[in-house]
Amino acid sequence: MYARVPSRHGVLHGATAFAASIALAACAGDRSGTSAAGGTATSTPAADTAAGAITSEGLLQHIADLSADSMEGRAPGTPGEQKAVAYMQSQFKALGLKPGNPDGTYLQNVDLIGYVAHPTASFNAGGKTIALKYPDDYVANSRHKRPETNVDNSDIVFVGYGVVAPEYGWDDYKGVDVTGKTILMLVNDPAVRAANDTALDSTVFKGRAMTYYGRWTYKYEIATQKGAAAAIIIHETGPAGYPYEVVRGSYSAEQFDVPSPDAEKRVGVEGWVTLNKAKELLAASGKNFDSLKAAASRKDFKPVALGAKATFHIKIDSRQIQSHNVIAKLEGGEKKDEYVVYTAHWDHLGKDTTLKGDQIYNGAIDNASGSSALLEIAKAFTKLPTPPRRSILFLSVTAEEKNLLGAKFYATHPLYPLNRTVANINMDGVNQWGKTSDFTVIGLGNSTLDDVLADALKAQGRSVKPDAEPEKGFYYRSDHFEFAKQGVPALDIDAGTDYVGKPKGYGMQKRDEYTNNDYHKPSDEVKQDWDLSGAVDDVRVLFHVGYVVAQTDALPQWKPGNEFKAKRDSMMAK
Repeated sequence: MYARVPSRHGVLHGATAFAASIALAACAGDRSGTSAAGGTATSTPAADTAAGAITSEGLLQHIADLSADSMEGRAPGTPGEQKAVAYMQSQFKALGLKPGNPDGTYLQNVDLIGYVAHPTASFNAGGKTIALKYPDDYVANSRHKRPETNVDNSDIVFVGYGVVAPEYGWDDYKGVDVTGKTILMLVNDPAVRAANDTALDSTVFKGRAMTYYGRWTYKYEIATQKGAAAAIIIHETGPAGYPYEVVRGSYSAEQFDVPSPDAEKRVGVEGWVTLNKAKELLAASGKNFDSLKAAASRKDFKPVALGAKATFHIKIDSRQIQSHNVIAKLEGGEKKDEYVVYTAHWDHLGKDTTLKGDQIYNGAIDNASGSSALLEIAKAFTKLPTPPRRSILFLSVTAEEKNLLGAKFYATHPLYPLNRTVANINMDGVNQWGKTSDFTVIGLGNSTLDDVLADALKAQGRSVKPDAEPEKGFYYRSDHFEFAKQGVPALDIDAGTDYVGKPKGYGMQKRDEYTNNDYHKPSDEVKQDWDLSGAVDDVRVLFHVGYVVAQTDALPQWKPGNEFKAKRDSMMAK
């Protein structure tokens, strides 16, 4: 593990300066132009110079500082939060940025309720009791402010993917009342095959790309609506997008939620079970997992009562805390009452004292690196000779790892009107493996922000690429999603996959290595072999995107057919 890393760290390669200005249209002075569609953008020499303040040394230093053992894993409601929040505030102050909260502080208080579950559970099927060891075989939580939740001898019903999607004529609950029962379901969307059975049908649940129906959050939400007593998701690494160790590490830690009068109405038990234990349950019930999964991929699927029982006893330690978003502002010029918001979450998973050896989830990439990018972009904006026309907000949010709660709180309790918030640019992880010829947009084609990014990349001789792993549902897994749900055009990016000077497949290999070895594990630390030159390219491009959006007359727009467009249009018409 590494503490503070010297800025002369030898393994990093200096990034080339941002290429010539994105001079696609002639503009007077320091002002940029754009088409009504938002696709033709111009930067300036002054912006290019400011972007040069973003360096690999600067990125690495912030990552090392925020992921140091002394930060204790940056979990909300712990001493690690206090240290991380103090760090972000001090950096914003040092840059000369104004407090972002109109009350004159850099903080937005975020009220949260924390839940620590102490569960025991078992299945009974075919006269056999199937013991479940927590958290190795299952995880379960109960997000209720009460001493305990008990579900005794609840009938278990397999509900396929647990999806009700009227637009696709899909109902996995058809004909069955699951009130008071335990529902067992698959992760991700229904895997509907095309007529020729050679690929997934792209006309149903977007084919290979995960929709919100595939997210575990949706599955618990629909279970609540249906009155289930417990909702258990069968974990599969491929469809989930991460190994069970990620679920184990996340769910066995304290969970949080925003206080809500409807909290007590939610499903009593939310959990996951390993594939092996699910197969054991199904076999004892006289069922076959593969056959049930195949049936669940058809529209005519009907829930299957397993003739089995589930028991959950969960003791709950709850507490109410006040966490914090950290926000700074660079006030704009003639359009200073309109805002471009950059976001990155400061939090991670804290530490797990039950682990042998390393107990600290340092979260170097996730998301000390995104927080570092936020600070480097903020530094670049302070290097402009004059501020951009619109104001820039730098929002460091809490509790992303607890289901995007800090971003959700800001988006539902905004410090600045959302109808004057023209764009959100989100950063969750940076590229640590070198330069790429491409840059990935999660949800490519959603908004005209993609076009501004594509124009900015041209100056580096690079191109935009769609998400290489749409089945993992990344669009619903980071803070931009909370802005998008409220109608604000949002851009979320990921590292490219075509690495300069590397063989084909290198990028996906490195992604898989990170997911399998480091993601949500104590090993997510600063590594000796990192090459942040590609990260510098990426972060400089994101600076230019925000700069162009802050300068241009036309506002970013959701593209026709996007699910968030109607809300934005309604908001802007008021």
